[in-house]
Amino acid sequence: MSSGTIVDRIDPFAKRQESLKKKQKKSQGSSRYRTGGDVELTALPLLKDVPSSEQEELFIRKLRQCCVGFDFMDPVADLKGKEIKRATLNEVVDYITAGRGVLTEPVYPEIIRMIASNLFRTLPPSDNPDFDPEEDDPTLEASWPHLTLVYEFFLRFLESPDFQPTIGKKVIDQKFVLQLLELFDSEDPRERDFLKTVLHRIYGKFLGLRAFIRKQINNFFLRKVETLCSGKVRFVYETEHFNGVGELLEILGSIINGFALPLKAEHKQFLVRVLIPLHKVRCLSLYHAQLAYCVVQFLEKDATLTEQVIKGLLKFWPKTCSQKEVMFLGEIEEILDVIEPAQFVKIQEPLFRQIAKCVSSPHFQVAERALYFWNNEYIMSLCSIVLYVGC
Repeated sequence: MSSGTIVDRIDPFAKRQESLKKKQKKSQGSSRYRTGGDVELTALPLLKDVPSSEQEELFIRKLRQCCVGFDFMDPVADLKGKEIKRATLNEVVDYITAGRGVLTEPVYPEIIRMIASNLFRTLPPSDNPDFDPEEDDPTLEASWPHLTLVYEFFLRFLESPDFQPTIGKKVIDQKFVLQLLELFDSEDPRERDFLKTVLHRIYGKFLGLRAFIRKQINNFFLRKVETLCSGKVRFVYETEHFNGVGELLEILGSIINGFALPLKAEHKQFLVRVLIPLHKVRCLSLYHAQLAYCVVQFLEKDATLTEQVIKGLLKFWPKTCSQKEVMFLGEIEEILDVIEPAQFVKIQEPLFRQIAKCVSSPHFQVAERALYFWNNEYIMSLCSIVLYVGC
């Protein structure tokens, strides 16, 4: 009797479960693509080989050709069509980069239609339901050979000296931005990195969309924090897996840096209700650097927020995770580096009680990191001022 038969007799469901698992992984390994169906791509003349009077029409034809999608889950399917599209994408990237006067008004909607048809798609659930972003490798996008060129084209389009925001705002609207934000859930870090840069460019180019972009990013984080604080789940990411937190926080850091003074009440509320509670999440290490930067940016804008921030961090201080304690201590030192003496007096007592606990921590890394505070000349000068005033 074969070993396979023995296994089947011991566990009659083993073979069926294994087969189901393989099928599920294959279907979820990439996004669902718009396939070209019966459309067969044929190579068009090169843009440089036609008269300038015919280039706009040919450019539009090539953009429409690039709207055709392919199934990259089958690596040998329609190789000719994939190669024609790849070559066409490379050509149009070079065309808008080197050419001048090529971004005429009729091509704007065609460009956005091509970008949307390639980028906007339903993202699949993770292959691994127990995915740990700190331990497991992400699922990479199967269509990346084409997708990376589309993102590159998008960036060159936005950065072109010929780009006209007055025309662009007709096709890059709130709906487009919302769909773009949804893509931050992509598991592929290469895509999220492109998205971060693209959103930066859109925020810089379109003044009319800035408030909307801030609102949507804020709403996203607020929903996550409300879920966290409701008691329904222990951690944000245990039921809602979202990959773009670090990238969105990085964008927010730049936005906060540009806030006008005095800060609006809604901005202060976002700091207290969203950024501080985000310290509570289990996988804080994935985005702590960006989160700490945002917090420090707020305090550099408005020093009166220091007491609220310090008390918030002390409230969420980790009790069982030494790695998070080390991160908290690092952030506290960054805050103390920009704190004003008047604010330091208000928070010194509860803060140094916590630091004293860390110094006596049984975990050597926590104790060592806490002792580093005494190597910081500015922190020591703050302590000296307080002692002098007290005397």
